Amino acid sequence: MRAVRLIRFDKINLNKGFQIKESLKRELRHLYGTSILFFYYAKWFIFLGLPWLYFGLDYKDNWILDIIWVICLILIIKDFIYKFVLKKSYCDKGSCGKDKNGNNSKNESE
Repeated sequence: MRAVRLIRFDKINLNKGFQIKESLKRELRHLYGTSILFFYYAKWFIFLGLPWLYFGLDYKDNWILDIIWVICLILIIKDFIYKFVLKKSYCDKGSCGKDKNGNNSKNESE
């Protein structure tokens, strides 16, 4: 009975353009999230490993890997600037191991 309602709901909805636009937005968000996770975990491996493949193991030149290497270089420079130059953190003030009073929540008895 419930499956019949879903089928009828799809037949009633005539605004297909809106559905395509929303599904495209959702898929682009998935790609964006996947790229964030990929480059967060793989940037150092790509940044250090690709020159080793090119010069140490005589790997053939690949322009796609070169573009990915440049993206990793940009992300590493951005991380360096945020951490050491601007002294910014990626987390909020209350979520980096501090309690409500601003004190560190770790044991400082040592």
